[in-house]
Amino acid sequence: MKKSTTILSILQSILSQEEVESVVKEVGYEDKARKFTVHQLLQYWCTAAYEEWPSYRTGADRASLSGLPEVHYYRFSSKASEVPFAVFKELLHLLIRKCNREIRRKLAFPKELLLIDSTTVTVGKTRLPWAPYHGERAGIKLHVALQAETQQPLQVVETVGSRHDGPVSESLTPSSFILVMDRAYGKLERLDRYKIEGQSFVIRLRDNIHLEKPKALRRQSPTDSPVIRDITCQLGTPQCRSEKRHRVVIFRDFEGREIRVVTDLMQVTPEQIAQMYKARWKIEVFFRWIKQHLNLTTLFGTTENAVYGQLFTALMVYVLLTRLFDAVSTGMPRHARLSFVQFSRFFVLGKLPVEWIVCIQRFIQTYVSVEIRVTKSG
Repeated sequence: MKKSTTILSILQSILSQEEVESVVKEVGYEDKARKFTVHQLLQYWCTAAYEEWPSYRTGADRASLSGLPEVHYYRFSSKASEVPFAVFKELLHLLIRKCNREIRRKLAFPKELLLIDSTTVTVGKTRLPWAPYHGERAGIKLHVALQAETQQPLQVVETVGSRHDGPVSESLTPSSFILVMDRAYGKLERLDRYKIEGQSFVIRLRDNIHLEKPKALRRQSPTDSPVIRDITCQLGTPQCRSEKRHRVVIFRDFEGREIRVVTDLMQVTPEQIAQMYKARWKIEVFFRWIKQHLNLTTLFGTTENAVYGQLFTALMVYVLLTRLFDAVSTGMPRHARLSFVQFSRFFVLGKLPVEWIVCIQRFIQTYVSVEIRVTKSG
């Protein structure tokens, strides 16, 4: 079972060529090519991320070994620059919607947690002159809203590296979630607005934010609680102060560091608030994994279409792998169980246990048959 053939089979089983062509039309791009279409470019980008190709030229040389149609590397490069990256962004969000699973276990918190953060990919400034970052570096950012329970991205927004995280987060904040964010997102005006709008949040405070008129909340503290203080207060100085009183929970993390988080949640314990913020580590793990395994730090092209098209497609590979892992691991016998990290490593090496291979093939067949039934009934 070739690993590249498998990832392409999974892609084709969930996202049909007709759906890809439909998205291309919706974006307004006219694909006139016959030998190297947008659908084939998508397959190339997925394989490039999964097999960690180092360049257009190398990818074109390896294409036939990966079960892809052969194409000259110059055509690969020019097509990547030509196709609007909005095509791949929309395909990513379509794939997310199709793979989004309902939570089958009882949530530990009032609502599901949505972890919001960004990651930056930097190169020399001459590579991406349209994306200046710091000094001699250019860079782009991916702003991600990650569902804590499923560890699937819900939304992704692209910007240049110099764009501040705070304003971008405004488009990543659905009210049905509890937003969990780091210090970059804790602007006082935004906290007041969240409280007025009923948007639940747990956000780390900057160390220099003053706590004005603190009032302790009564509670019974467990003996092993990491919580130091649980108060309500206004935030900031007279020159810049929040209009609303907010709940602030101060606790120690695993390394003994003091963490201050602000929240609107009043009906949960401070220990639960601390757990919510600690869940933010999952998005750090997510960023580290996609950079290590999906070739995000090796940008092939220099145009916006080529760069963002590559990155959005790499995220599609992550969504496919997590969807496959969750679907197959559910009924796996105890002796054959793997973590997602183990699964992805064995999958890349083509060394999955036979139980997993059988279940993967069954999943693909089942998914295809279900899609056919849905299409016919529609």
